Amino acid sequence: MNSHSRRLRYFLSGQNFSDGVRTTVAILLPALLLAQWGHFDLGLTVSTGAVCVSVTDTPGPAAHRRNGMLAALAVVVLTALLTSLAATSVWLLGLEIGVLSFLCTMFLVWGARAGAVGTAGLLNVVLLLAHPPALREVLPHVGLLALGGLWYAGLAMVAYQVLPYRPAQQALGECIHALARFLELKAKFYSPETALDEDYRELVAQQVVVNEKQEAARDFLFRTRQIVNETTSTGRRLVLTFVETVDLYERITAGYYDYGTVRATFGKSGVLPDIAALIRHIATELDHLGVAIQTSRRYAGPGSDLSQEWGRLQARISALDADGEGHTRVLKKILVNLRDIIRRVGNIRRYFDESLAATDAPAPSRAAEHARFVAHQEIERQAFSQNLTLKSSVFRHSVRMTLACLAAFVLAESLWHGQHNYWILMTVTIMLKPGFSLTRQRNQERIIGTLVGGALGGAILWALPWTEARFGVLVVFMVLAYSFQRTVYLATVVFLTAYLLIMFSFLGFNYIGVAEERITDTLMGCAIAFSAGYFLFPSWESEQLTDYMAAALRANLAYLRQLANRLAGRPLPPNEYRLLRKDVYVSGANLAAAFQRMLTEPKSKQHRPTETHEFVVLNHILSSNIAALTATLREAAPAVPPFAAESRRALTSALAALQKSLARMAPATTAPAPEVGLGTAEADAADDKTLLEQLSFLQKVSTDISKISEVLVEQKQARLVAPSAAEA
Repeated sequence: MNSHSRRLRYFLSGQNFSDGVRTTVAILLPALLLAQWGHFDLGLTVSTGAVCVSVTDTPGPAAHRRNGMLAALAVVVLTALLTSLAATSVWLLGLEIGVLSFLCTMFLVWGARAGAVGTAGLLNVVLLLAHPPALREVLPHVGLLALGGLWYAGLAMVAYQVLPYRPAQQALGECIHALARFLELKAKFYSPETALDEDYRELVAQQVVVNEKQEAARDFLFRTRQIVNETTSTGRRLVLTFVETVDLYERITAGYYDYGTVRATFGKSGVLPDIAALIRHIATELDHLGVAIQTSRRYAGPGSDLSQEWGRLQARISALDADGEGHTRVLKKILVNLRDIIRRVGNIRRYFDESLAATDAPAPSRAAEHARFVAHQEIERQAFSQNLTLKSSVFRHSVRMTLACLAAFVLAESLWHGQHNYWILMTVTIMLKPGFSLTRQRNQERIIGTLVGGALGGAILWALPWTEARFGVLVVFMVLAYSFQRTVYLATVVFLTAYLLIMFSFLGFNYIGVAEERITDTLMGCAIAFSAGYFLFPSWESEQLTDYMAAALRANLAYLRQLANRLAGRPLPPNEYRLLRKDVYVSGANLAAAFQRMLTEPKSKQHRPTETHEFVVLNHILSSNIAALTATLREAAPAVPPFAAESRRALTSALAALQKSLARMAPATTAPAPEVGLGTAEADAADDKTLLEQLSFLQKVSTDISKISEVLVEQKQARLVAPSAAEA
C-alpha cells in the first residue's frame, strides 16, 4: 500500500468523512421524504434545523457532544422565535441582528464548543432571513426546526451507541498518522541536499499538527468514562496504545543532533542515506499501524524487517571505524535511538494482541490520574460579565462582529436587493475570526473556492442533463463539503458552492444567475469581514507572541529543573513527569502555530520574523535535548552518573539563562526561581564526559535563547515607545 492509497484510506475511515456522511444523511433525508408527500418546504425547514445543530457536533467525548447539540437546539429555538417576531419591522430586525451577533459571539468566553453553539444561533438567524414565516406560522416553523435539530442529535448519538469505540479509534489513528509524518520529516535532516532551515520550518509546522491530534485523542480517551474505567480489553488497549504513542513522540523528538556537523563529517561515507531510509521505513510501518487502528482491522505486517534493516545499518557503521572514517560515536547514538523507536513501534502493535484482555488491569485510581492530563473549563456565569471590557479579546471580537453584521445587513437591505442577499451576512458571520491572520486566510479561500465551485457546478449542470446523475453528484459534493469543513476549508467552499448551484437548479432557479449572485454576495461579505478584521480592534499575532514565548520558556524551565533533580538523585513520579512533558509539547506547539499565523499577516505587522523563527527552533532543540538526557537517566536508573563540579556549573548556567529570558519576556508574572539543590561533588568524582557534553550543549542553547530574547524584547519596547514619542 503506497502513500497515496494510505492517505485515501485514512480519509475514508476517518472521523471527518464519517461525520460528513452523517451530516449529509441528516440534511437530505427529511427534505426527500417530505418532498415525496408534497411538503418539500416543510422538509427544508427540518433540514435547516439539522444544519444548525450539526455546527456544534465537533469531535470530543459523547457527553460533551450531546450537551453541545442540546444547547444549540435551545439557542436555535430561541433565535427562531425572536427573528420571526422581529421580521415584522426592518428596524427591529436590524436591532435583533446587532444584539444577537454580540451575544452569540460572546459565547466564546466558555470555550470553542460554546462558541460553536453561538455560531449555530447566528446561522439560524441568517437562514431565517431568506423566508421569515408569517406570525401565524411561527410556532409550527419553530417546531419543525426543533424537530430537525433533534433528528440530527438523535442520529449522532445512535451512531455513537452502535459503535462506541469508533471515534476513539479514529482519533488515535489520526494521531499516529501525524506522528508518522513527523518522523518522515526527521529523515530529511540526514539528506545533505536539503536546507536545514527549511527542514526545521516543516518539522515545527508538523509539531503543531501532532500536538493537535494528540490533544484531540487525549481529550476523547481521558474524558470518556466507558474507555477509562471499563474492564474490557478494547478500551484498555486504546489507552495503552495512546500512552505508548506519546512516549514514542518523546523518543523521536529526543533524537536531536548537530545535523550540520553530522552532514559535514559523514556526508561522503554514504551512511546518511541509509539512516534516512531506515527512518522512512519506520515511518511507513507506523503509518500502516495507524490505518489498521483507524479502520479497526487486524494488522499482520512484517515486524522483523525493521530489526534486520537496523542490524545491517549497525554493521555498516561499525565498518566505518574499521576503515578509519573517523569517530562514529554520534552515529552509534543515532543507532541506539532508532533501536528504541523500533521497539516502541513494536509495542504499538500490541494494540492487536487480544491477550491484553487478561493483563494490564486498570488501577482503581486510573480515571482520576488521566483526568489530570485534560484541561477543564467550567461554565461560569460570571465569565460573561468579567469579559465585558476592551481588555478581553472575546469582547473586542464580539464588538467587531456586531458592527460587521450590521454593516452587512444595511448593505443588503439598502443597496443590494438580490434574491439571496442574506448570503452577504452569512459570509460575514463565517469569515470574521478573532485573529486577522485566520480572517485573511478564510477570505482568500472563500473567494477562490466560490469562483472554482461556481465553475464546477456550472460545468456539471451543462454536461449532465439527466436528473438522476445530477442528484448523485449533488450527494457526493455534499459529503465532500461536510467532510473537509474542519480540515481543508477551500475544498469545503468549492464543493459547497457547486452543490448549492445544483440544488437551486432542482428548485427551478437559473443557475447562471444564482452563480453570479453568489459570487457578488461573497465578494461583498468578504470585503466587510476583511475590513472589520483589519481596522476594528485588530488582533495581531505579534502582540501575543511574547505570551507564547513566555509560556514555552516556563515549560522548558520546569522541564530542565526536573532533569536537575534527577541528576541530584531525587526521583520524579511518572505522572508528574508526563504532565511536565505535556506542558512542553503544548506550549511549543502553541508558539509554533502563533508564529505561522504571524507570517500570514501584513509585513508591517510582523515582529522580527527571522529572530522569532530562531527562537522557535531553539526552543524545540532545547526541549529535545532535555528529553534525550531524561530518557538516558531513566534507562540508567537507579544508578545516577557522576555529577561533578563542571557539569553542575553547566546546568546551573543553563537554568539561570532560561530564568533570565523568562524575566525579560514576562517580568510581571515571573516568580523567583526555586532553589535546585544539585548536591556536592565528591573530591574524587570524575565527570562523565558524555553528560558534560550534553549539559554544555544545553547551556549553549539556553544562552542563545537568552540573547534572542533580549533582542526581541528590546525591539518590542522600541516599537511601543515610537508611537508615544510621535504623539508627544
